Amino acid sequence: MKILVTGGAGFIGSNLVRHLIRDTRHEVVNLDALTYAGNPESLVDVAGDSRYAFEQVDLLDAAALQKVFREHRPGGVMHLAAESHVDRSIDGPGAFIQTNAIGTFNLLQAALGYWQELEGEAKDSFRFLHVSTDEVYGSLGPNDAGFSETTPYDPHSPYSASKAASDHLARAWRDTYGLPTLVTNCSNNYGPYQFPEKLIPVVILKCLRGESIPIYGKGENIRDWLYVGDHAEALRLVLERGAPGETYNIGGNNERRNIDLVRDLCAILDDLRPRESGSYADLITFVKDRPGHDMRYAINAEKIRRELGWEPKEDNTSGLRKTVAWYLDNTEWWERILSGDYRLERLGQGA
Repeated sequence: MKILVTGGAGFIGSNLVRHLIRDTRHEVVNLDALTYAGNPESLVDVAGDSRYAFEQVDLLDAAALQKVFREHRPGGVMHLAAESHVDRSIDGPGAFIQTNAIGTFNLLQAALGYWQELEGEAKDSFRFLHVSTDEVYGSLGPNDAGFSETTPYDPHSPYSASKAASDHLARAWRDTYGLPTLVTNCSNNYGPYQFPEKLIPVVILKCLRGESIPIYGKGENIRDWLYVGDHAEALRLVLERGAPGETYNIGGNNERRNIDLVRDLCAILDDLRPRESGSYADLITFVKDRPGHDMRYAINAEKIRRELGWEPKEDNTSGLRKTVAWYLDNTEWWERILSGDYRLERLGQGA
């Protein structure tokens, strides 16, 4: 089918687009506003493929969204476009409400109008997959069972609250208007092309630049880490085989304390690119914890395993080592982000 992927120039989106182009016969229309975290350079290896098209459109532009549906006539939507960094949501929550809630509303409305005009098999097979986060569920205690698809929502940050709102909208458009929506909630992603503001790329690049590695609090917060390539495959399976109206939790079966994760990254770098003296772990420093910092996330991914046969292929060792090696081998990509050149060049071309 032809799939409209929103946010396809971002971290998860670019890995998903690459998976769809390389590993399937689907066509992809990548819709991205190219805000600070959207980087076309993450897709240079597939951008020339005949099955790939790009549309620079903001989710807040309802008319432009309707035009994309009319012109490209997708058979499905995979909605990943979102503001996603918790720290940024604390400093500037307005953008998160606009993009994550209002933007999702606009996209749902455009998809609904398009879907209602379809007929026969085209209408029956259409799907709208809304991609969300486990942060909507709140925080777990040390001995609590992992989040399931029926865990009550309890968001604690502007980011997670805005994503919770968008999840509810996607489900409401299914129940009220019949739009065949599905929702996924994933754990923390990591891997190639992740924007260098999230924990794992921050640690890697701080090490390579010989700078202090800041760890919130005592580093005891626990996350379930999911390799982005595994996530992309799961999303494709949900779109192709998931049941409309259902929710699927996607996790990596890989719970780690932040401090243990950081030390493991330092150890991998000690092996792949040793310092002249000492370990990279010597750079670790502890900083004041951020407000509303959830203590633990964990995903129960039994439903997607049972119903769709999906399980993560990468474990904490293989996925982390692949990720570190990618950043070592792709210095130009992240150096252009840190310098701001990737945006300056885009602005110079009128984007």
